[in-house]
Amino acid sequence: MVKHIILWQLKDELSEEQKIEVKAGIKAGLEGLAGQIPGLIEIHVETEGLASSNADLMLDSSFEDEESLKGYAVHPAHVAVADGAVRPYTKTRVCLDFEK
Repeated sequence: MVKHIILWQLKDELSEEQKIEVKAGIKAGLEGLAGQIPGLIEIHVETEGLASSNADLMLDSSFEDEESLKGYAVHPAHVAVADGAVRPYTKTRVCLDFEK
């Protein structure tokens, strides 16, 4: 199994209200990919970090293997969510992929 973890920071110019809406949209969009992408085992977005956090949200996903992760990266449903709900609103992205 391969884990795919991403941490994002949202753009500074977003108001607190906008950040709440953006986080909800990212969560709905990414978690909505469950069952649509071959090899995607599990996908979860955490939007409520503790005050000690320096990221605004986290993607925690699991794939059957590295090839499944590569397929996810270019899958049209994932690209649509990434381009429409994630990239326009995020200023930083940190990713860690690993075998478990």
